[in-house]
Amino acid sequence: MKKLLLLLAFGLSLHAFSQQKFTVYFDFDIDESNRASTQTLSQWIEAHRDAEIVKIYGYADSTGDSLYNIYLSERRASYVYGQLKTAGLKMDNVEEKGFGESQSTGPRNPKDRKVVFYWEQQPVVLEKSIPEPKPSELTKMVKEARKGDKIKVPELHFYNNSDMVLPTSRPILGELLKIMQDNPLLKIDIQGHICCQIVEQNQISLKRAMAVYNFLIRNGVNKSRLSYQSFGSSRPVHPLPEKSEAEKAANRRVEIEIIEN
Repeated sequence: MKKLLLLLAFGLSLHAFSQQKFTVYFDFDIDESNRASTQTLSQWIEAHRDAEIVKIYGYADSTGDSLYNIYLSERRASYVYGQLKTAGLKMDNVEEKGFGESQSTGPRNPKDRKVVFYWEQQPVVLEKSIPEPKPSELTKMVKEARKGDKIKVPELHFYNNSDMVLPTSRPILGELLKIMQDNPLLKIDIQGHICCQIVEQNQISLKRAMAVYNFLIRNGVNKSRLSYQSFGSSRPVHPLPEKSEAEKAANRRVEIEIIEN
Protein backbone atom coordinates (compact mmCIF):
# COMPACT_ATOMS: atom_id res chain seq x y z
CA MET A 1 0.00 0.00 0.00
CA LYS A 2 2.86 2.34 0.88
CA LYS A 3 4.53 1.64 -2.47
CA LEU A 4 1.27 2.35 -4.27
CA LEU A 5 0.93 5.72 -2.53
CA LEU A 6 4.50 6.60 -3.43
CA LEU A 7 3.87 5.70 -7.06
CA LEU A 8 0.69 7.78 -7.11
CA ALA A 9 2.51 10.74 -5.56
CA PHE A 10 5.30 10.41 -8.08
CA GLY A 11 2.82 10.26 -10.94
CA LEU A 12 1.02 13.35 -9.68
CA SER A 13 4.28 15.23 -9.36
CA LEU A 14 5.17 14.35 -12.94
CA HIS A 15 1.73 15.48 -14.07
CA ALA A 16 2.13 18.80 -12.28
CA PHE A 17 5.62 19.25 -13.68
CA SER A 18 4.36 18.71 -17.23
CA GLN A 19 2.02 21.69 -16.93
CA GLN A 20 3.29 24.91 -18.47
CA LYS A 21 1.90 28.38 -18.03
CA PHE A 22 1.34 31.55 -20.02
CA THR A 23 0.56 35.02 -18.67
CA VAL A 24 -1.77 37.61 -20.19
CA TYR A 25 -1.66 41.20 -18.88
CA PHE A 26 -4.41 43.83 -18.59
CA ASP A 27 -4.60 47.59 -18.21
CA PHE A 28 -5.97 49.15 -15.02
CA ASP A 29 -9.62 48.25 -14.33
CA ILE A 30 -9.97 46.60 -17.77
CA ASP A 31 -11.09 43.03 -18.42
CA GLU A 32 -9.67 42.74 -21.95
CA SER A 33 -5.96 42.11 -22.54
CA ASN A 34 -3.72 45.05 -23.38
CA ARG A 35 -2.38 45.50 -26.89
CA ALA A 36 0.97 43.77 -26.31
CA SER A 37 -0.59 40.75 -24.63
CA THR A 38 -3.28 40.47 -27.28
CA GLN A 39 -0.54 40.05 -29.88
CA THR A 40 1.54 37.57 -27.87
CA LEU A 41 -1.56 35.55 -26.97
CA SER A 42 -2.49 35.30 -30.65
CA GLN A 43 1.03 34.12 -31.48
CA TRP A 44 0.94 31.60 -28.64
CA ILE A 45 -2.36 30.17 -29.87
CA GLU A 46 -1.04 29.70 -33.42
CA ALA A 47 2.04 27.90 -32.10
CA HIS A 48 0.15 25.64 -29.64
CA ARG A 49 -2.87 24.30 -31.47
CA ASP A 50 -2.40 20.90 -29.80
CA ALA A 51 -2.35 22.26 -26.25
CA GLU A 52 -4.98 21.36 -23.65
CA ILE A 53 -5.92 24.16 -21.25
CA VAL A 54 -6.33 22.94 -17.66
CA LYS A 55 -6.44 26.06 -15.46
CA ILE A 56 -7.25 29.74 -15.98
CA TYR A 57 -6.56 31.97 -12.96
CA GLY A 58 -7.38 35.68 -12.90
CA TYR A 59 -5.75 38.34 -10.69
CA ALA A 60 -6.00 42.06 -9.90
CA ASP A 61 -3.91 44.69 -8.17
CA SER A 62 -4.89 45.96 -4.72
CA THR A 63 -6.37 49.26 -5.82
CA GLY A 64 -10.00 49.70 -4.77
CA ASP A 65 -12.48 47.36 -3.12
CA SER A 66 -11.33 43.75 -2.58
CA LEU A 67 -14.71 42.25 -3.53
CA TYR A 68 -14.76 44.26 -6.75
CA ASN A 69 -11.24 43.03 -7.52
CA ILE A 70 -12.40 39.43 -7.20
CA TYR A 71 -15.17 40.16 -9.68
CA LEU A 72 -12.68 41.92 -11.99
CA SER A 73 -10.25 38.98 -11.83
CA GLU A 74 -13.09 36.58 -12.67
CA ARG A 75 -14.06 38.69 -15.69
CA ARG A 76 -10.44 38.65 -16.86
CA ALA A 77 -10.29 34.87 -16.52
CA SER A 78 -13.59 34.60 -18.42
CA TYR A 79 -12.20 36.81 -21.19
CA VAL A 80 -9.12 34.59 -21.67
CA TYR A 81 -11.34 31.51 -21.54
CA GLY A 82 -13.37 32.95 -24.38
CA GLN A 83 -10.29 33.72 -26.48
CA LEU A 84 -8.91 30.20 -26.08
CA LYS A 85 -12.31 28.57 -26.63
CA THR A 86 -12.96 30.60 -29.78
CA ALA A 87 -9.55 29.54 -31.09
CA GLY A 88 -10.64 25.91 -30.83
CA LEU A 89 -8.18 24.72 -28.19
CA LYS A 90 -9.00 21.67 -26.10
CA MET A 91 -10.71 22.77 -22.88
CA ASP A 92 -12.61 19.74 -21.58
CA ASN A 93 -11.83 20.06 -17.86
CA VAL A 94 -10.79 23.65 -17.25
CA GLU A 95 -10.58 25.08 -13.74
CA GLU A 96 -11.47 28.77 -14.05
CA LYS A 97 -11.14 31.02 -11.02
CA GLY A 98 -10.57 34.63 -9.97
CA PHE A 99 -8.26 35.33 -7.03
CA GLY A 100 -8.77 39.07 -6.85
CA GLU A 101 -5.93 40.92 -5.14
CA SER A 102 -4.86 37.92 -3.02
CA GLN A 103 -1.44 37.82 -4.65
CA SER A 104 -1.03 41.54 -5.26
CA THR A 105 2.35 43.10 -4.53
CA GLY A 106 0.93 46.61 -4.24
CA PRO A 107 -1.60 49.09 -5.65
CA ARG A 108 -1.50 49.78 -9.39
CA ASN A 109 1.26 47.27 -10.07
CA PRO A 110 0.85 46.32 -13.77
CA LYS A 111 2.30 42.85 -13.15
CA ASP A 112 -0.58 42.07 -10.77
CA ARG A 113 -3.24 42.72 -13.43
CA LYS A 114 -3.05 39.39 -15.19
CA VAL A 115 -4.45 36.01 -16.08
CA VAL A 116 -2.23 32.96 -15.84
CA PHE A 117 -3.38 29.88 -17.70
CA TYR A 118 -1.82 26.45 -17.44
CA TRP A 119 -1.64 24.02 -20.31
CA GLU A 120 -0.45 20.54 -21.12
CA GLN A 121 0.83 18.99 -24.28
CA GLN A 122 2.39 15.74 -25.33
CA PRO A 123 6.17 16.19 -25.13
CA VAL A 124 6.41 17.13 -28.79
CA VAL A 125 9.20 19.51 -29.70
CA LEU A 126 9.79 21.10 -33.04
CA GLU A 127 12.25 18.51 -34.25
CA LYS A 128 9.91 15.61 -33.37
CA SER A 129 6.87 17.09 -35.09
CA ILE A 130 8.51 17.67 -38.45
CA PRO A 131 7.09 15.48 -41.22
CA GLU A 132 9.50 13.37 -43.22
CA PRO A 133 10.66 15.81 -45.87
CA LYS A 134 10.88 15.06 -49.57
CA PRO A 135 14.03 16.18 -51.38
CA SER A 136 13.30 19.55 -52.92
CA GLU A 137 14.88 22.70 -54.23
CA LEU A 138 17.07 23.25 -51.15
CA THR A 139 18.57 19.74 -51.29
CA LYS A 140 19.34 20.15 -54.99
CA MET A 141 20.92 23.58 -54.51
CA VAL A 142 23.15 22.40 -51.65
CA LYS A 143 24.22 19.35 -53.65
CA GLU A 144 25.27 21.52 -56.58
CA ALA A 145 26.78 24.33 -54.48
CA ARG A 146 30.44 25.17 -54.16
CA LYS A 147 32.37 26.72 -51.31
CA GLY A 148 31.34 30.36 -50.89
CA ASP A 149 27.93 29.98 -52.52
CA LYS A 150 24.97 31.54 -50.70
CA ILE A 151 21.58 29.82 -50.79
CA LYS A 152 18.29 31.26 -49.57
CA VAL A 153 16.37 28.83 -47.36
CA PRO A 154 13.00 28.70 -49.16
CA GLU A 155 9.66 28.82 -47.35
CA LEU A 156 11.27 29.71 -44.02
CA HIS A 157 8.88 32.20 -42.41
CA PHE A 158 8.57 33.72 -38.95
CA TYR A 159 5.88 35.51 -36.98
CA ASN A 160 5.95 39.26 -37.54
CA ASN A 161 8.85 40.95 -35.71
CA SER A 162 9.70 37.64 -34.02
CA ASP A 163 12.17 34.76 -34.20
CA MET A 164 9.35 32.23 -33.72
CA VAL A 165 9.09 29.96 -36.77
CA LEU A 166 5.65 29.54 -38.32
CA PRO A 167 4.34 25.95 -38.15
CA THR A 168 4.18 25.84 -41.95
CA SER A 169 7.97 26.26 -42.05
CA ARG A 170 8.71 23.09 -40.09
CA PRO A 171 9.21 20.91 -43.19
CA ILE A 172 11.99 23.11 -44.58
CA LEU A 173 13.79 23.02 -41.23
CA GLY A 174 13.46 19.25 -41.31
CA GLU A 175 14.98 19.20 -44.78
CA LEU A 176 17.90 21.41 -43.72
CA LEU A 177 18.53 19.09 -40.78
CA LYS A 178 18.51 16.05 -43.07
CA ILE A 179 20.95 17.78 -45.41
CA MET A 180 23.35 18.32 -42.51
CA GLN A 181 22.92 14.71 -41.35
CA ASP A 182 23.47 13.27 -44.83
CA ASN A 183 26.54 15.42 -45.51
CA PRO A 184 28.81 15.11 -42.45
CA LEU A 185 31.58 17.24 -44.01
CA LEU A 186 29.24 20.13 -44.80
CA LYS A 187 29.82 23.35 -42.86
CA ILE A 188 27.53 26.36 -43.21
CA ASP A 189 27.20 29.95 -42.03
CA ILE A 190 23.60 30.94 -41.29
CA GLN A 191 22.87 34.54 -42.26
CA GLY A 192 19.84 36.62 -41.33
CA HIS A 193 18.46 39.53 -43.40
CA ILE A 194 15.46 41.84 -43.03
CA CYS A 195 13.41 44.07 -45.29
CA CYS A 196 11.85 47.49 -45.06
CA GLN A 197 14.04 49.05 -42.33
CA ILE A 198 17.27 50.96 -42.85
CA VAL A 199 17.93 50.77 -39.11
CA GLU A 200 17.07 47.35 -37.70
CA GLN A 201 14.96 47.07 -34.55
CA ASN A 202 15.43 44.37 -31.86
CA GLN A 203 18.16 42.48 -33.80
CA ILE A 204 15.48 40.36 -35.48
CA SER A 205 17.75 39.17 -38.30
CA LEU A 206 20.32 37.94 -35.76
CA LYS A 207 17.69 36.21 -33.62
CA ARG A 208 16.25 34.42 -36.65
CA ALA A 209 19.67 33.18 -37.71
CA MET A 210 20.24 32.01 -34.11
CA ALA A 211 16.88 30.20 -34.13
CA VAL A 212 17.99 28.07 -37.09
CA TYR A 213 21.44 27.56 -35.54
CA ASN A 214 19.98 26.41 -32.20
CA PHE A 215 17.48 24.11 -33.92
CA LEU A 216 20.28 22.26 -35.73
CA ILE A 217 22.38 21.97 -32.57
CA ARG A 218 19.43 20.62 -30.55
CA ASN A 219 19.07 17.91 -33.17
CA GLY A 220 22.64 16.71 -32.95
CA VAL A 221 24.54 18.79 -35.52
CA ASN A 222 27.98 19.58 -34.10
CA LYS A 223 28.40 23.31 -33.50
CA SER A 224 31.85 23.17 -35.14
CA ARG A 225 29.98 22.79 -38.45
CA LEU A 226 27.83 25.87 -37.88
CA SER A 227 28.16 29.60 -37.46
CA TYR A 228 25.68 32.46 -37.71
CA GLN A 229 25.59 36.18 -38.27
CA SER A 230 23.20 38.91 -39.39
CA PHE A 231 23.30 41.70 -41.92
CA GLY A 232 20.06 43.52 -41.15
CA SER A 233 19.09 45.36 -44.33
CA SER A 234 22.69 46.04 -45.43
CA ARG A 235 22.64 43.40 -48.20
CA PRO A 236 19.21 43.64 -49.83
CA VAL A 237 18.31 41.71 -52.96
CA HIS A 238 16.27 44.78 -53.99
CA PRO A 239 17.15 48.38 -53.04
CA LEU A 240 15.31 50.02 -50.13
CA PRO A 241 12.60 51.17 -50.04
CA GLU A 242 11.14 48.16 -51.79
CA LYS A 243 8.59 48.77 -54.52
CA SER A 244 6.35 45.76 -53.86
CA GLU A 245 5.50 43.01 -51.40
CA ALA A 246 7.44 40.59 -53.59
CA GLU A 247 10.60 42.69 -53.18
CA LYS A 248 10.06 42.88 -49.43
CA ALA A 249 9.69 39.10 -49.25
CA ALA A 250 12.89 38.62 -51.24
CA ASN A 251 14.84 40.89 -48.88
CA ARG A 252 13.38 39.26 -45.73
CA ARG A 253 15.28 35.99 -45.73
CA VAL A 254 17.66 33.53 -44.08
CA GLU A 255 20.55 32.31 -46.22
CA ILE A 256 23.20 29.67 -45.73
CA GLU A 257 26.71 30.15 -47.05
CA ILE A 258 28.68 27.02 -47.91
CA ILE A 259 31.86 27.14 -45.82
CA GLU A 260 33.04 23.63 -46.56
CA ASN A 261 31.55 20.65 -48.40
